[in-house]
Amino acid sequence: MAAEPIRIVVLEGDETGQELLEAALAVLDPDAIGFAVELERFDLSLENRRRTANGVCTGAAVAMRAAGLGLKAATITPEGADDVGSPNRLIREGIDGTVIVRTGRRIPGVAPIAGIHHPITVCRMAVGDAYGAEQWRERSGDDEIAFRTERISRRVCRAVAEHAFRIAAAAEDPRARVYGGPKWTVSPVYEGMLKEEMDAASGRHPDVPYEPVLIDATYAGLVGGAATGPLVIPTLNRDGDLLSDLVMPMFGSIAGAESILLSLDDDLHPAVAMAEAPHGTAPSLAGKDVANPMAMILACAAVLHYAGERGHPEAERASAAIYEATLGAAGDGIRTHDLGGEASTSEVCAEVATRVRRASGEVDI
Repeated sequence: MAAEPIRIVVLEGDETGQELLEAALAVLDPDAIGFAVELERFDLSLENRRRTANGVCTGAAVAMRAAGLGLKAATITPEGADDVGSPNRLIREGIDGTVIVRTGRRIPGVAPIAGIHHPITVCRMAVGDAYGAEQWRERSGDDEIAFRTERISRRVCRAVAEHAFRIAAAAEDPRARVYGGPKWTVSPVYEGMLKEEMDAASGRHPDVPYEPVLIDATYAGLVGGAATGPLVIPTLNRDGDLLSDLVMPMFGSIAGAESILLSLDDDLHPAVAMAEAPHGTAPSLAGKDVANPMAMILACAAVLHYAGERGHPEAERASAAIYEATLGAAGDGIRTHDLGGEASTSEVCAEVATRVRRASGEVDI
């Protein structure tokens, strides 16, 4: 058993998001992973965010900066301009999150689109670009003109590019390469800044294969067979948002992979890692025990991986066990309806926890 529990800040959510979180936490039970974790909970439900005027988001961000690890359930973002807004934005700002990483991977028993078999990781900006841009409209005779002022920073471009190359360098498959990029030919000043940092990162990682491709050609390449090995795609914020929603369903479901928000230190290593399921709260599925918990379970595995990077080797081994158990269960047909199976949410989580428990009994975690 670990001498000190690993502290993970848990951000509770809404509707099906909260239900999936509670079900997936079975894989972090000490009886399953073989060591203790300390879960510090913050209620980020819409009701509590309204009640605290978003104070709970500030408190959660402070706690994550101290712990370095976070696990978040899906939450509701209200539409009203005078409401509490997006908790994701507040958390990103609170921990100085600059990079979001999402990896689509083959789900055993589920046929991918376009014959894709190798992982595809989208490494995108977490801030700036089209999100938070100043917008306005002006009349021009009988017409109306809309304007938008977007911003990116070299610091964030460097973080995205460097982390993309580090992901590719850490891949066990020698075919892993950094692929894609922005539309730097059309926008050499704005989008070209990310391309400049990609080129610079390539110089720092000469052993990592590098194939810069314009963003439109990147989309075409993904459906045209470019993924002959693992791909890592560095992107602007909006490009990455759109690309993620293409890549995830190519492997079977947007609920089939975790999303990780990273705050990087001065050496561009993770200082804070918050893992979550990238899908929404799915209100139509609430209370039915049918939603796919795979992304939330893999978020639990991801947060343990980053705990391993912080000096907890037992957490890294448990993370690998959860990944293997999750994909193994899917391969054995224990899948929810969206993946062609008949298992419930709770049945999938219980099966994965049982397999992790079995693995921890076989290996001294």
